[in-house]
Amino acid sequence: MPGEMAPDPASGMARHFGIRIIAAGKDKVLGQIDADDRHLNAGGIVHGGAYMAFADELGGQAAGLHLSPGTLTTTIESKTNFFRACRPGRLVGEAVPLHVGRRMIVVQTSIYGPDGKRAAIVTQTQLVLPREPADSPG
Repeated sequence: MPGEMAPDPASGMARHFGIRIIAAGKDKVLGQIDADDRHLNAGGIVHGGAYMAFADELGGQAAGLHLSPGTLTTTIESKTNFFRACRPGRLVGEAVPLHVGRRMIVVQTSIYGPDGKRAAIVTQTQLVLPREPADSPG
């Protein structure tokens, strides 16, 4: 995976949540998030939306490594299977492309809890779009 590193999220929700990219290549993107009070539901376990946001960021990064110049990607579908609840601690995510086409990229992200057990799988479809020129009107 050397030479293909995706950038760490620099702003927005991913930065607020503390999502970190630890390795990235066309075949796999690995990330971490230290689940704390920001990520928990009222029961004190990691909120399902936090799993999904984490996976969406990793999946988007994985899809982005397959884009042609002048294109961008956006999530058009996401499905999550939850296997177990997680208490606060380090979660690890692994995003792997299942299909890379000209118009769509499908990525599957496994999320592992602090105990190393798989907590969820998120499968998302990314639509590949042409990037609009910066000077084009609205």
